[in-house]
Amino acid sequence: MELGLVGLGKMGGNMRERIRRAGHTVIGYDRNPDVADVHSLKELVDSLKGPRVVWVMVPAGAATQSTIDELAELLSPGDIVVDGGNSRWTDDEKHAVELGIKGIGFVDCGVSGGVWGLENGYALMYGGDAENIAKVQPVFDALKPEGDFGAVHAGKVGAGHFSKMVHNGIEYAMMQAYAEGWELLEKVDSVTDVREVFRSWQEGTVIRSWLLDLAVNALDDDEHLDKLKGFAQDSGEGRWTVEAAIDNAVPLPAITASLFARFASRQDDSPQMKMIAALRNQFGGHAVESK
Repeated sequence: MELGLVGLGKMGGNMRERIRRAGHTVIGYDRNPDVADVHSLKELVDSLKGPRVVWVMVPAGAATQSTIDELAELLSPGDIVVDGGNSRWTDDEKHAVELGIKGIGFVDCGVSGGVWGLENGYALMYGGDAENIAKVQPVFDALKPEGDFGAVHAGKVGAGHFSKMVHNGIEYAMMQAYAEGWELLEKVDSVTDVREVFRSWQEGTVIRSWLLDLAVNALDDDEHLDKLKGFAQDSGEGRWTVEAAIDNAVPLPAITASLFARFASRQDDSPQMKMIAALRNQFGGHAVESK
């Protein structure tokens, strides 16, 4: 099938390549002309045969809203917009209504996989009407990991991004637990090789995970994380997870504490946040702050 892809950054660029490897045609647009196939949204839409599918991979908020607003004027009834960025689920509901008035379908898709997704595939959580999902399914199949798992039609519009938001909240808490354990091991005199303790956990233990593997990678690069500043940004999804928990009276003590720990990192040079920063860089290519 043909796909228009808006946003060719660290995620979008690799997604374009993976979809192409599966045999589909991808026409990409980005504000950076060096990576773009076309140089305007209009040119992108004009290059696709109807019914069109346009996948948006731009930052949540104003950038996504302006892109969807422009596509609403360029696309035709029967076309579909997929928002694969990290938008808030409440925005999805708004976008579905705005596009639906013009007869344009909408699917929201939470995407996880970071800079490793090109080779390993991307975990996908999508929401929307089954009819619209079916039109995008070949792209979902191209992006997902091999095997039976890694993709789910999570429910109605908004369900994809809500599921990805909860995924990221869990991610916050898991990283925080590894970071706290690492700091305590570094602190005591009796443990003389913390990196190898972490490495020993990679096989046979109940806490083995890809995040643990990435922690070992980070420690191999910088054994005591001396090169990093103890500062970790939050993407916004941790905050949204906690807010949703409050709205639904669901206790999330671990996720909430991990979010607050990131806030604390902005006040002092936190050893734990060195590990959080290192992990975010390992799996997502997120920027780190050096000393």
